[in-house]
Amino acid sequence: MSNAQASRFVAIGECMVELSVAGEGLYRQGFAGDTFNTLWHFARRAPAGWRGAYLTALGTDRLSEEMLGFFTAAGIGTEMVRRIPNASPGLYMIHLAGGERSFSYWREMAAARRLAEDEAHLQEVLAAGDAFYFSGITLAILPAEDRARLLAHLGAAKKAGKRVAFDPNVRPRLWPDLETARRAVEAAARVSTHCLPSFDDERATFGDENARATAARYRALGVAEVVVKDGGRSALVSWDGGREQVPAIPPAEIVDTTGAGDSFNAAYLAARLGGAGPVAATIAGHRLASHVVGGHGALVA
Repeated sequence: MSNAQASRFVAIGECMVELSVAGEGLYRQGFAGDTFNTLWHFARRAPAGWRGAYLTALGTDRLSEEMLGFFTAAGIGTEMVRRIPNASPGLYMIHLAGGERSFSYWREMAAARRLAEDEAHLQEVLAAGDAFYFSGITLAILPAEDRARLLAHLGAAKKAGKRVAFDPNVRPRLWPDLETARRAVEAAARVSTHCLPSFDDERATFGDENARATAARYRALGVAEVVVKDGGRSALVSWDGGREQVPAIPPAEIVDTTGAGDSFNAAYLAARLGGAGPVAATIAGHRLASHVVGGHGALVA
């Protein structure tokens, strides 16, 4: 099937320039970001008849051109990327200690913050998509008006029978306060068919006592299928046909936990779009996450 005929899985969000330590005083440049990480992994295991595309905004500078080339080399469609003159991508630096990472960010003026400001562009590209994936970080970087615009279009996609997947991925430092974050996450859940929260985030943001409480809360908001991830522990999947605790797959070695949840989401969604059931898709998510934590960085081939 040609790219023109393939169904499009559209990830929505921000890809950033990544700087990681490569030696004493030396840094290696890469590209990454939560929704992009998921899309990168999805592109490598897309089910027959599907292809991935990225909805974001980039500038016209050299780094934006390099990033577009990286997308293309990864098999990711760039036809939905909005180009903004004199803008540039955001940047972050990784600090690694014992397999866990911390980050410094420079993203306040990133082009991706403007991905949803053009109504005509947004309407055109979302009409061309067949399934969608976004995150709480996608919402957090957008101005409130643009956030509402994006959610309105995704709500229309859900009503039209398209799959809309959402990872709340709450990062408090990106929000003015937790109440704003809670309202945005709840609004996003209402327009989603699949929700892929991480329990640690949900406990910190909503005070959930356990994964069942998290799943029940999202199901009550109208989400048809919820998978509550819990680090390297079992995931709880809840759907209209039942609820099941799905054991994790222990990795041979933990080198770097960056992107484990993003890769889980990719394998899960690829499996579901390929016809697998919720439990089988959750197992696929565990399997890929277990592999990814055994390598450096979020993009482990």
